Amino acid sequence: MAGQRCWWRLSIFYVLLAAGCVAAFFAIRAIGERLPLPLPTPAAATAGTMSVSAGAPLATLTADPLPRLLMALAAVILTGRILAGLLEWIGQPPVIGEVLAGIALGPSMLGWISRDWLGVGVSPLMPPEVAPYLGVIAQLGIILYMFLVGLEFNAGLLKSHAHAAVAISHASIIVPFLLGSLLALGLFTQLAPADKPFTSFALFMGAALSVTAFPVLARILTDRGIAHTNLGVMALSCAAVDDVTAWCLLAFVSGVVRSEITGAVEVILLSLLYIVGMFAFIRPLAARLIAMTHGKGLSATAVTIVFGALLVSALITERIGIHAVFGAFVLGVIIPHDSRIAQSLKSGLDQVVTVLLLPAFFAYTGMRTQIGLVNGWNQWLICALIIVVASLGKFGGTLLAARLAGLDWRTSTSLGILMNTRGLMELIVLNIGLDLGIITPTLFAMMVLMALVTTLATTPLLTLLQQQDFAQPGSLQLAK
Repeated sequence: MAGQRCWWRLSIFYVLLAAGCVAAFFAIRAIGERLPLPLPTPAAATAGTMSVSAGAPLATLTADPLPRLLMALAAVILTGRILAGLLEWIGQPPVIGEVLAGIALGPSMLGWISRDWLGVGVSPLMPPEVAPYLGVIAQLGIILYMFLVGLEFNAGLLKSHAHAAVAISHASIIVPFLLGSLLALGLFTQLAPADKPFTSFALFMGAALSVTAFPVLARILTDRGIAHTNLGVMALSCAAVDDVTAWCLLAFVSGVVRSEITGAVEVILLSLLYIVGMFAFIRPLAARLIAMTHGKGLSATAVTIVFGALLVSALITERIGIHAVFGAFVLGVIIPHDSRIAQSLKSGLDQVVTVLLLPAFFAYTGMRTQIGLVNGWNQWLICALIIVVASLGKFGGTLLAARLAGLDWRTSTSLGILMNTRGLMELIVLNIGLDLGIITPTLFAMMVLMALVTTLATTPLLTLLQQQDFAQPGSLQLAK
């Protein structure tokens, strides 16, 4: 009887929250569309970190880019590994060290030192001429990484607490999405690009504040030894739902931004057709391919088929207008995570992607992140406001839904802290936003800082709440 009451209470909360979010967003949009358009961004800030300083020697910038590219990759890999080891030693996820390495070797730190000490306005390890080549490697790395994230998706986690996981996860998306859209009202005239409408800017801000990093969250739970407890399983279930929902939301936002509303319906319909086709036709073919392996390792033919399908899927979603990473993620999801093919692909790709290709993404992100653009106490206050709003939205939405689902206060609080982990997934979203021209380099730098702070805060805050009973499997009274 108590479980049934929780289910009804959770269902009513979910419907009211979703309906209220839609109504509130249209009210925010109506106000935002009447705001004055943003002023054109100064040329230096628009160029961001991709610009070449007037004081940089021309001969250096026009040299063969291959040695510079190899040097940049080697530097960010080694520096990232050192910083990751140091942060892992104090209980932080290694990805933070790798992100910090990309930022430190870019214009924010090394470029700043070079400008003041050597008179050269660019980072000597990551000069602007390597950016296009580094960007291509970074995009390939992210496509493969999102494919691996899809392979890790375990729908079985949702079976035991499906209703609660979906409601909690969606509440942790809806609340920060609404707060992000509301925040866009105050940021639009100051930090939005001059050529983008308020609706696109508000949609992206809402989506960017709604992300949870499933892989980083899984790593934190594993490192703390609570991945298989009820708290860990519930957190992973919510994060898995969050991943799928957030990427669908980002696909919708990308379609709206690229088509400027008028062609958004076509993009949405094509996206739905693509998803239906993948699950109705490609998934059975994947099951047949798995059956053909008979539990053996991957043959060269099977690898060719999988990678061919991966590239085609990424190409289709890129052509539709929702970004290539979505296609890679969906293809990974339709392959059963516990199949021999999935296990072989994960073991074969994991080291190459995480050790070689993802550092290229961190370096590329570091080149685009210029902390110096956040200038003056007012902009630092805006940066702090973004961090607070992002944290309260994720934490508050998760906490409220978890309590309505029947979880106790301490477990609900722990779940809210865990869902606030953003990490690498947030950086992927932010880079997409910068590529689409929906955020300025200054706002990009602020949002990168938000991603770092919210991820860094997860482990120490969880340590303050964690008790001995969380380390032991128990029972959660949830609405089934």
